[in-house]
Amino acid sequence: MFRIPFLVALALIITFGLGTWSAVEALKATAGFGGIRLGTWEAFPQAQMATADPYAKAHRARAGKLLLGGAEGLSFTATKDAAGQPLNGACTYVLSGINPPARAFTLFATDMADTVLSAGNDLPGALNSWTVLRASDNSFHITVSPNAHAGSWLATRHSGPFKLVLTLLDTPTAGSTGLIDLTMPTLTKTGCGKSFTS
Repeated sequence: MFRIPFLVALALIITFGLGTWSAVEALKATAGFGGIRLGTWEAFPQAQMATADPYAKAHRARAGKLLLGGAEGLSFTATKDAAGQPLNGACTYVLSGINPPARAFTLFATDMADTVLSAGNDLPGALNSWTVLRASDNSFHITVSPNAHAGSWLATRHSGPFKLVLTLLDTPTAGSTGLIDLTMPTLTKTGCGKSFTS
């Protein structure tokens, strides 16, 4: 007597469960279409627009993020170094070059779930264009490492993989079709030494 209602309910539960699971996995897999890759850096300029594709809008809504407008800035993310190896919290990297045209930029690290990493008290867990030391040609060398370094140092007191987020603020490139012509700073691994001490 209850067999048919039970089977119908079971089918609905399975269908709803699989549908929800597949949607969540799809949102984890991509931030949307229209992504560009410049060396180790990746950005999704269309995700910030009102005309963004449904995946980008859903990804933004699920993450609860308020993205910068097209005229405000553009965020680039790196998950690998120049050799194509995933970024590792136990390793030291050097970010070198000249930032693309922008009024300012910020640099910080996140875990793979996009949670900003805390380096602890009195440690440089984030940098910006005003705190980075520059050479006479306006280039910079930022050491990304769990251990202290002289000069511009971004502390990554984190075990396991991580991401670097470079945000260009008030940049003319945010709404430009010439994004693929930008020269981004390079991220080179210099070694994996002794990890930080807590």
